[in-house]
Amino acid sequence: MSIKGKKVGFVGAGNMGEALIKGLLGAALVPADAIYAADVRADRVRDLGRQYGIRVARDNGELTRQVDVVIMAVKPQIMDEVLQEIAPALGRERLMISIAAGVSTARVRAALGKEARLIRVMPNTPALVLEGVTAIARASGLAPGDLETAQEIFSAVGKVVVLGEDLLDAVTGLSGSGPAYVAMVIESLADGGVKMGLDRATAMTLATQTVLGAARLLGETGLHPGALKDMVSSPGGTTIAGIAALEEGGLRTTLIKAVERATLRSRELGRGPG
Repeated sequence: MSIKGKKVGFVGAGNMGEALIKGLLGAALVPADAIYAADVRADRVRDLGRQYGIRVARDNGELTRQVDVVIMAVKPQIMDEVLQEIAPALGRERLMISIAAGVSTARVRAALGKEARLIRVMPNTPALVLEGVTAIARASGLAPGDLETAQEIFSAVGKVVVLGEDLLDAVTGLSGSGPAYVAMVIESLADGGVKMGLDRATAMTLATQTVLGAARLLGETGLHPGALKDMVSSPGGTTIAGIAALEEGGLRTTLIKAVERATLRSRELGRGPG
């Protein structure tokens, strides 16, 4: 099943919702008049309507009744409340895709009080520049082609992987939260450049492009990160001196702990209020 010819609705019109709207339009998968959005911030959806030519729904229930695919792009803390609001309008004829971090399909179905064609996904914020990565969880109770529809939607904003739902909290801890970790690395590299005499703008350009280039080199060549490290590290040179400082500071352990702690927090959010 393809998303083409179907109407798509976004319950929640924040950054991720906008990224997906932009991706669907840019890939010519869904025309603007087949995309609906609703949000508690009326000015936000009006702005999106003017910018992209999409349809603005009065409320979440109206949106759900109008579309074939409902994308739940709301915060996990309010997910139960919103699900109860749209439940009367959601039947088996519609596919629901949830991007709420940590909220399991079992919890979604419990809040809805009914069976649903439901797929849980975890995208990340680089989708805003069409360089995201999205994990899609395999699910039961889907119609033929539903998984492919989700893959098509999220491929419009980056790469897609398909995993078991039990791994999505780890995905949240790694790629969902990961852009923040990388941003801190870039900021720290730039701070180091400023400390050693570079102006801030130049240091930020060097740090950002270095991270971008290294990531692209690894992605396109398939090199192991350790191999790239060894390529740059000459005996007694500058790079190995810098790497020694990173090891002294516990960079590897700290990043591993960051992924672990964010994963555990995702699990806590998934258990709901209280």
